[in-house]
Amino acid sequence: MTTETIESSKQETSPTEKQMLYAGPRGTAVKILNRVERTDSYLDKLLDVELKSKEISDLDKSLLAEIVHGVMRWQGRLDWILNGFTHGNFSKSEVNVRNALRVALYQILFLTQVPHYAAVNEAVEFIKRIRGDKFSGFVNAVLRNIIRTLDGIHYPNPDEDIAQYLAVYYSHPLWMVKRWLERFGKEELEKLLMANNDLPGLTLRINKLKISPSEFLSLLEKQNVQFQGSTFIDHFIKVKNLSGISQLNIFQQGYFTIQDESAALPVLLLDPKPGEKIIDMCAAPGGKTTFIAERMNNQGEILAVDKYDVKLNMIKLSCERLGIKNVQTLAADSSTIDVPLADKVLVDAPCTGLGTLRKKPDIKWKREPEDLKKMVQQQSTLLESAARLVKPGGVIVYSTCTTEPEENSETIKSFLESHTEFYIEPASDFVNKSVVSSEGFIETFPHKHHVDGSFAARLRKKLPN
Repeated sequence: MTTETIESSKQETSPTEKQMLYAGPRGTAVKILNRVERTDSYLDKLLDVELKSKEISDLDKSLLAEIVHGVMRWQGRLDWILNGFTHGNFSKSEVNVRNALRVALYQILFLTQVPHYAAVNEAVEFIKRIRGDKFSGFVNAVLRNIIRTLDGIHYPNPDEDIAQYLAVYYSHPLWMVKRWLERFGKEELEKLLMANNDLPGLTLRINKLKISPSEFLSLLEKQNVQFQGSTFIDHFIKVKNLSGISQLNIFQQGYFTIQDESAALPVLLLDPKPGEKIIDMCAAPGGKTTFIAERMNNQGEILAVDKYDVKLNMIKLSCERLGIKNVQTLAADSSTIDVPLADKVLVDAPCTGLGTLRKKPDIKWKREPEDLKKMVQQQSTLLESAARLVKPGGVIVYSTCTTEPEENSETIKSFLESHTEFYIEPASDFVNKSVVSSEGFIETFPHKHHVDGSFAARLRKKLPN
């Protein structure tokens, strides 16, 4: 049987009928994966909508989150196997068939608590509802063939093409692996790819405006939450899991916020002081904005800028929850704003996000090599604007959540060539030296520091002679 593309049904499906078609955590997983594949939608936003549903039990919500993140994380390996068992025709399959097969195969390969027959039966019944007996029979045959030969699955030969092997086995796009292989070498790259596929824990930033670290840790102990301290930052702690986190009283009271250590390091580098005027040029969703405010002890002024009001509203809600009172918001394009000069400016620039693949595995399948050039242009424009907005003697901190030199050190060096009035201040004066590069920049990598990949540089504007 072939897997030729099938045209979607022309008939309109009501929301209720669609809900029945995509019932259960596996059906919902296929629905989400279809949206990710067909649109620019991001996985976490689509998943959040489903997790808020009262129709799904907590157990099924956990399974749903596990499946969609797992399929995205391992899509490269899953597709290689499925392509082999569909005679090279997997990519031509209709989107529901593709994602039903991925969901089932992910469970077969990675979820030991799910019996193989259950993963197969769910996929077969789902496709029967959506596409009928012909396609359910095809799905059944493919999955049962894979199960019969699980121990004999072949991957690309590393001796013949190491990049192809690493891309398939560790499930990353080939262009990305080729790029990193040249930069890191095989052994270090393998560690990075493995780290990108790790399940990250949660990092909490204790809000010292509302509670002391010792009091907060005592509350966690009373709730039997296991935690450990951060390697790099005081009053940051790591926890394995906090289910229903936004419903917890300690969250609603504003005692903490969720923030990766890598995202907090640029704020330490900015070194905000009470009474200063600070501009956060790309403020949403507000994690760095609120940390700046906490470090300023609510004294001084922070201008949080973002293009969209809806994103600024998220910052306002966070400020309200955390007891922050010194943040003003401005809906505008940061590259063109005209506001009074600031003591310090944070440019947490839009980037390819390639340092965050542990948390956002769908990003690796959405990015293309040409995205780097587009991002660098945008980043350079924002730096130019920051140079205009900071006082003489003031500071710019430029940060990203990517690991790519073009977006990081090369962007800074290019800026300094055309802006001799700025110079680098070494990051080691402000943060743990283990995250500082030989050039004085913050650089983190998942396989080295067990946090997201990131970059930050501190630039000081010279006083006039």
